[in-house]
Amino acid sequence: MLVIQFYNAPGVYAQSSAGSQRILIAYFTNPEPDGVDAVARASRVVRNGEVVGNTQFLAQCIQRAMGGDLFAIETVQAYPARPELMTMGADEKRLNARPPLKRRVPNPGNYDVIFLGFPIWNADLPMAVYTFLEENNFSGKTIVPFSAHGGSGFANTIRTVARLQPNATVITDGFTVSRDRVGNAETDVRNWTRRLNLGQ
Repeated sequence: MLVIQFYNAPGVYAQSSAGSQRILIAYFTNPEPDGVDAVARASRVVRNGEVVGNTQFLAQCIQRAMGGDLFAIETVQAYPARPELMTMGADEKRLNARPPLKRRVPNPGNYDVIFLGFPIWNADLPMAVYTFLEENNFSGKTIVPFSAHGGSGFANTIRTVARLQPNATVITDGFTVSRDRVGNAETDVRNWTRRLNLGQ
């Protein structure tokens, strides 16, 4: 497969392939900084000295398997480390907040398949992912969820994605993995993408 990597728009890292489907891999992640305890470190993966968030790592695995463009869902206000992160996430959910995002997807109509990645916060999507789904119209697209969790699996998030994007096809066979196992999940991700049969 011919693969060409290039930097596209701000926040969009593209990897074009010869596949028939145009793929966007959008993800929200919040890697803990260095110097935090072992439990908090479960939100990040360290490879070759680089620290990336769990869902960012999964997104990179999907890109290596499928091609497509990576898009980081980033909030204007940065999130803190634990334990403040847990409090802030819970407060956002209680207030039904919609945190403003730094950027939008350039030309979302150019894509056929949207891989959507997120950690499970308070048995729900992070509120920033609500913002993302409400700011983008993916009607007629296929949305494929993937997540890292602390024991809840997807919880009810796939149903929530379908509710927020009622005119999209939301795949229920998403990929979810315990945050403690993300760093060893690449083979599982590759096998999962093969089973999806998205026409690549």
